[in-house]
Amino acid sequence: MKEISCKLLIIGAGPGGYVCAIRAGQLGLDTVIVEAGKPGGTCLNIGCIPSKALIHAADEFEKAVHRAGNDDPLGISASAPTLDFLKTLAWKDGIVSRLTSGVAGLLKKARVKYVQGHARFRDGKTIEVQTETGLQIIRAENVVIATGSAPVELPSLPFGGRVISSTEALSLKGVPQKLAVVGGGYIGLELGIAFARLGARVTIVEALPRILALYDAELVRPVSKRLAALGVDVLVGAKAKGLSSKGDALLVETADGKDRKIAADQVLVTIGRKPVTEGWGLEEIDLDMKGRFIRIDDRCRTSMRGVYAIGDVTGEPMLAHRAMAQGEMVAEIVAGHRRSWDKRAIPAICFTDPELVIAGLSPEEAKAQGEIKIGMFPFSANGRAMTRQGEDGFVRVVARADNHLVLGVQAVGQGVSELSAAFGLALEMGARLEDIAGAIHAHPTQGEAFQEAALKALGLALHA
Repeated sequence: MKEISCKLLIIGAGPGGYVCAIRAGQLGLDTVIVEAGKPGGTCLNIGCIPSKALIHAADEFEKAVHRAGNDDPLGISASAPTLDFLKTLAWKDGIVSRLTSGVAGLLKKARVKYVQGHARFRDGKTIEVQTETGLQIIRAENVVIATGSAPVELPSLPFGGRVISSTEALSLKGVPQKLAVVGGGYIGLELGIAFARLGARVTIVEALPRILALYDAELVRPVSKRLAALGVDVLVGAKAKGLSSKGDALLVETADGKDRKIAADQVLVTIGRKPVTEGWGLEEIDLDMKGRFIRIDDRCRTSMRGVYAIGDVTGEPMLAHRAMAQGEMVAEIVAGHRRSWDKRAIPAICFTDPELVIAGLSPEEAKAQGEIKIGMFPFSANGRAMTRQGEDGFVRVVARADNHLVLGVQAVGQGVSELSAAFGLALEMGARLEDIAGAIHAHPTQGEAFQEAALKALGLALHA
């Protein structure tokens, strides 16, 4: 094959990589992107998008089941519903296919050359790609590493057979009757709740003292309440030890030191994700590391000139929208623009039932910086939440006490993921409590809870 030379080479076509490539192409940079699989990476193909499709299907199915077996307060009744899970998967896969095709079309529109195959560094400016038609050599002035992350497996529970990662969980051919989830973080809770709503008997096993440990207890309380209502058994302070001799149960050491067997058709291990730093020739280049991750500065530059890294491979928070923002920034830097990276305004969402959103500093983090004001408004006093039967939850605003600068916003409740943009915008724009309180919020919407929380912090609450 002929060698390819380019201004910018991107390894990995996940959210960070493909956004970087599209923006680079729009800016007139000669750009090549290399990906072993389909465009879109983990998020689009086996993560964010398919999991949200499954969560939505679970929501709809549970509503139908409820209306068939209860005196629905809305006056809606239905016959006993059934679930064709293979049809659900086909619908999910159709969405993924449309989006991957859309990404491929956008790359083509931006005049980005797409090379499918496995990339490996020869040196800091040269990679080789093993393609279906042979070895392709690519030389670039600038390289962006966007190789993403992969599920972490436990030595006592290696992936295979009954033991699955989130990837396999999203491609099961049927809903397991009994599902054990090892890991009570956002991935385990999102999928565990979805399968519980689809009819599985779910047990969550978490080694830490509580689930969703990255979120404060007040935010997590409505989720714990919902887990109980769904009949999900939650074991905290418990350690998964492996499978039983017959392979049909998970062996667990509970918080009191006793051994317990949890019958399981599938064991879903969701203890975290690790950066993909092996298999593409990292040893051939000299990059400084930060633990398992590639060390970067506020412009996503690595320790080697002309080599950038973005997304999960650079550390927490491992969020698709963080990778996208980094990718866009790097493309503009390579094009000669002045840009830098600030992660303070990145919202993080847990798509449990109810949903969780955090942006900026938590109350505890803010208190460490000085005196603060906190305003919290419950959805039980919000008309729109009541009409959606989503009264369980709240919006909370954290601000400095002296100048009322908003430092953080948190929320838990039905559909609060859609409020994340407003929270991030307030932090990005340097809003004060008076800015949020003075902005006219449409009625009736759940967004009014944001305004009411700011009013509460100012001592001017109207509806609480």
